[in-house]
Amino acid sequence: MNTPLSWIKAYVDDLDCTDQEYMDAMTLSGTKVEGFERLDADLDKIVVGKIEKIEKHPDADKLVVCQVNVGKETVQIVTGAQNVFEGAIVPVVLDGGRVAGGHDGSKTPGGIKIKKGKLRGVESFGMMCSIEELGSTNEMYPEAPENGIYIFPEGTEVGSDAVEALGLHDSVFEYEITSNRVDCYSVIGIAREAAATFRKPFHAPETHAVGTDGDVNEYIKVEVKDSDLCSRYCAKVVKNVKIGPSPKWMQRRLAACGIRPINNLVDITNYVMEEFGQPMHAYDLDTIAGKQIVVRRANDGETFTTLDGQERNLDSEMLMICDGEKAIGLAGIMGGENSKITDDVKDMVFEAACFDGTNIRLSSKRLGLRTDASGKFEKGLDPNNAEAAINRACQLIEELGAGEVVAGIVDIYPEKKEENTVKFEPEKINKLLGTDLSKEEMLSYFPALELKYDDNTQLITVPTFRQDLYRKCDIAEEIARFYGYDKIPMTLPSGESTSGKIPLKVQIEKIASSVARFCGFSQAMTYSFESKKVFDKLLLPEDSELRNTVSIMNPLGEDFSVMRTTSLNGMLTSLATNFNRRNKNVKLFELGNIYLPKSMPVTELPDERMQFTLGFYGEGDFFTMKGVVEEFFSQVGMDKKVTYDAKAGKTFLHPGRQANVIYNDTVVGYLGEVHPEVLDNYNIKDRVYVAVIDMPYIVEMASFDTKYKGIAKYPAVTRDISMVVPKEILVGQIEEVIEKCAGKNLENYQLFDIYEGNQIEEGFKSVAYKIVFRASDRTLEEADITKAMNKILKGLQELGIELRG
Repeated sequence: MNTPLSWIKAYVDDLDCTDQEYMDAMTLSGTKVEGFERLDADLDKIVVGKIEKIEKHPDADKLVVCQVNVGKETVQIVTGAQNVFEGAIVPVVLDGGRVAGGHDGSKTPGGIKIKKGKLRGVESFGMMCSIEELGSTNEMYPEAPENGIYIFPEGTEVGSDAVEALGLHDSVFEYEITSNRVDCYSVIGIAREAAATFRKPFHAPETHAVGTDGDVNEYIKVEVKDSDLCSRYCAKVVKNVKIGPSPKWMQRRLAACGIRPINNLVDITNYVMEEFGQPMHAYDLDTIAGKQIVVRRANDGETFTTLDGQERNLDSEMLMICDGEKAIGLAGIMGGENSKITDDVKDMVFEAACFDGTNIRLSSKRLGLRTDASGKFEKGLDPNNAEAAINRACQLIEELGAGEVVAGIVDIYPEKKEENTVKFEPEKINKLLGTDLSKEEMLSYFPALELKYDDNTQLITVPTFRQDLYRKCDIAEEIARFYGYDKIPMTLPSGESTSGKIPLKVQIEKIASSVARFCGFSQAMTYSFESKKVFDKLLLPEDSELRNTVSIMNPLGEDFSVMRTTSLNGMLTSLATNFNRRNKNVKLFELGNIYLPKSMPVTELPDERMQFTLGFYGEGDFFTMKGVVEEFFSQVGMDKKVTYDAKAGKTFLHPGRQANVIYNDTVVGYLGEVHPEVLDNYNIKDRVYVAVIDMPYIVEMASFDTKYKGIAKYPAVTRDISMVVPKEILVGQIEEVIEKCAGKNLENYQLFDIYEGNQIEEGFKSVAYKIVFRASDRTLEEADITKAMNKILKGLQELGIELRG
């Protein structure tokens, strides 16, 4: 936001400081100033002169010799300007003076020094200036001719300071306003901050209702159908409108703010928007059907042509300003072409409203249309500001003779915004800031901020324009910035010291990544957005719970329309990409979330579950993957026996090469070979093995409580056992018997042979184990070993297993 300092000074009495002092003080008090530009930079010895006589140059057809009265003397100036005439009052830079740049608008650092000299043999003692040579533009001075000398109006004092006469003894400051300080997106807001910073009196422009003739309700009716999007709507009517240029002072201020002056009506709305921070709009009353304004949501598919001539496609989330028959404006963004103010306007309606900031921002974004008005509305305006702003605009209408204001105002304000209160706690504020300020000193800052304090209730009443003040720390910040951040002493932070450590969940994820990388896997990252077509590729049954998904309201496309409920598609897609690019022996892992709805239809946030997914093709098999999973469990302290259930029932896995992974009687994941039909769907012509571990279960069951176990003092006893086992019996069942029957002296066991062949009966297999016994307090005797082995053999016999002869 840009503002000229002269505009700020109009509302702050006795503000006397240099530009640098103003910039430093405002920045230190919290209103950051990015920089400033002196409008009179590099201008020196420039006075108002009057051309008393013009003669042709004796040796140049395009030059003339002028005798210019500059107050104390008359000087001779040679010029080639075509717009000069006798009696013209012009800016003159005298011998030794400086101008900012050339007539083409270019500026020269340090300016251009003007010296007396001769032009084609005739002496010239200065130069008459164009507005560009004075460092300004036609936008700020629209009355200035292009490529010509600036002409002052009649009555300008000859010999006076031309820079002063042009209003160039001023500076334009650029501010960086944070989004929570909506009040500072206005000249009044900045002026209020300046007054508080420099401890000077602040006075806002007085506003009062104007209009003496008629009743506004006879001219216009207003109905707000969607009060949730329009908290306040004010309207006033102006008759007998007279379009013309706005006064020079208004044009200068608007141009300094970066706004091009157009005419008195447009300039007044822009002026009030800059001054009060309240956007306004004007409609031609004759174009409003039924003399009625209706504020409503648009209809889906409705179209509307805005002031810029573009047809816009609307939806039901956008707010419209309508008359009795049609839409006439996009609320808070831009008016319609069908109700714009033209030079033929007779009567008009002024609008000052407060629209929902979030709605304006979203509507503006969807339409690709951002304006100065929408930029202010989207930050959330104070509805209590609307009436004062519209009264200010109507005051200017009457003061500038731009029309006749009809008495009264239409004001739709169903729920008035009330002032907020915050408890005043000086002790806590001092503790927060690290200061030792008295209560009285803190209270001394409140009047300048328009904060009211009640000593009985100990409550601070906050004006509605300060939407950023609603808790203790906000009040502390106000005190700190006006007391002076540079005065706050340095103190050590207080609080209990804690040992920093990584959360358990993150530790486990790091271990998963480390184990996978150690086993040769590379990390993959896949999209959380998928298509419902994925479920068919994975051969999921129609009634599978995995088909219940969270749909995305604004998807990038059909292929990214739902949140994934399984991580397998992303893994297989990545493996397929590698396979089709002829990469051999690819191993990938991913740590990513799946999103499981808690109910259908979705009424609450889904269950986001982290999954550890592994996949590979090439060298390795089912047992390779099983080894990686067990290594991971070992590294996270899950020391109990991991078991596997071959009846996993996963339709996307090979029916004979899959298993649920079970730990502590809980299914924590699954692994297996991918079904050949699924591989065809992904165009993979090799066997693929996958494993998926549900990480929330791992976080619950993992333990890093490792205890020291001393080296065994007594010898181990080893027994080998070879068995004839029915083929349907799994080795997991055998190991379960060994663990159950071997007793407390069992140290470990190891499967070392499986054989099927001619020497084994059909339907059976030979399985051999090494079993190790050891006691921690003594040397085992043969009787101990025999007793344990007999129990094991008895348990195996119950499964139909016999010792091999």
